[in-house]
Amino acid sequence: MSQKRAVGLAILAAALYGISSPLSKGLLEHIPPTLMAALLYLGAGLGMLLVNLGRSLTTRPSSEARLTRAERPFVLGMILLDIAAPVFLMIALTQTTAANVSLLNNFEIVATAIIAMVLFREAIGRTMWVAIALITIASVILSFEDLSSLSFSVGSLFAILACLCWGFENNFTRKISLKDPMQIVVIKGIGSGVGALIIAFVMRQVNANVLPIGLALLLGFVAYGLSIYFYVSAQRTLGAARTSAYYAVAPFIGVLLSIILYGQALTASFVIALTIMLLGAYFAAREHHKHVHWHEPLAHDHRHHHHDGHHTHSHDRPDAQDPEHSHFHTHEAHEHTHRHTPDVHHQHNH
Repeated sequence: MSQKRAVGLAILAAALYGISSPLSKGLLEHIPPTLMAALLYLGAGLGMLLVNLGRSLTTRPSSEARLTRAERPFVLGMILLDIAAPVFLMIALTQTTAANVSLLNNFEIVATAIIAMVLFREAIGRTMWVAIALITIASVILSFEDLSSLSFSVGSLFAILACLCWGFENNFTRKISLKDPMQIVVIKGIGSGVGALIIAFVMRQVNANVLPIGLALLLGFVAYGLSIYFYVSAQRTLGAARTSAYYAVAPFIGVLLSIILYGQALTASFVIALTIMLLGAYFAAREHHKHVHWHEPLAHDHRHHHHDGHHTHSHDRPDAQDPEHSHFHTHEAHEHTHRHTPDVHHQHNH
């Protein structure tokens, strides 16, 4: 996948997720928060499951590689972190103000980038760090109300802990992003949704408002299911840190939709934040990473084609003539120079 297309998918994922907050606002008048979180995830998983079933009945089998036992630790971690993060966030909201939590939530972008660089060997150059810094500043300005909005307490620690959970979750999802994104969304949605639903039952935050529940499931399919699908697809090429940076446009889309739906005033802080966000996106887009690099021998299974300079193997498989296909294959060690992003084939040291 080209970098431009990957960036487009990341922004599309952010746009779809951005509609969730303003549209959820009305539904929260009829659905408790914990149940709402469960329904959004369940809507994502069940909706994409139906899409997958429909696709299997009407088209040829998918060329995507399926998840295997080797990815199970990352899948389990992804689900558990997706359940834990909202719980920590709810605890934070009981201990400090919503404005304080909103400000601290911007730490997720930085946490994702640091975890990606330190633990998962993802290369992040100076230009991208400038982009991440600008995008983080823009997000802080967007959620900033006044000096009293930021205070440190036990609630603040739980908010930061939630961001760390999402930072690890973004990187765990990155580790399995080469596999079928449809399968990932189904497992992530149903697994996290069931976990959140159990918590909702324990907290007695369950009701039987059929129409709002149906609308929440539909919103989950669009704002979570499709969004995660495009997000995972973008991570294949961009890596965790860069995808997270582009995904940070979501709150701005949410504010714009709130202005349209609820008549929220267009403030000077929003215009300033949007300007800084666009500047950050400019720096992210102009990053140019090119150098001589060495590829270690690698064997794995994922969707690929034979025109990218990395998949030069030959085989007699019936699907070999297809533009893209998946099967277990081996990369020989070699050295070359070209512009690249931190995809699975470029996890080398710098």
